[in-house]
Amino acid sequence: MAILKVARLGHPVLRQIAQPLTAEELQAPAAQQFIDDMIETMREYDGAGLAAPQVHTLKQICVIEVLGNPRYPDAPHIPLTVVINPVVTPLTEELEEGWEGCLSVPDMRGAVPRYTAVRLECVDRTGQKLDLIAKDFFARVIQHETDHLDGVVYVDRMRDLSTLSHIAEWQKHWLGIVEQND
Repeated sequence: MAILKVARLGHPVLRQIAQPLTAEELQAPAAQQFIDDMIETMREYDGAGLAAPQVHTLKQICVIEVLGNPRYPDAPHIPLTVVINPVVTPLTEELEEGWEGCLSVPDMRGAVPRYTAVRLECVDRTGQKLDLIAKDFFARVIQHETDHLDGVVYVDRMRDLSTLSHIAEWQKHWLGIVEQND
């Protein structure tokens, strides 16, 4: 497995639309290796998820997992979920503002409105159909990662760019965490 290079905001690959995978493409050893590399990359950088365009590949693949993640210490656990060719449908009109970060926008956070419940229809890495209902944080992560497949980054969804903050300033001024001098 390998750690992949993550595209940062400003790279054109983040603004392009990813293409679906065929069943044959998904079953190919190269695709399976790429999925393993995405998982390893997400874990290496403590991401809650990672989409293929973020690692310079315009395919409809996302990986999601939150298990004791230091970037999201209070987040509920989300088991490893490999998402191929997703269709995301909001199940409510209710939007909730929540803080988001992104491996492609390092060291920044911003408040983003997201639907509080969504339906995710896709296939997993074996080609099996997956149809699930996600709420709250899991729904937020699904929307964030699948946005990448459409060339959308979380800053595009922000209603108020005044919340866009460097992580140290976000912790100090928005969360009230004061750094301790060692």
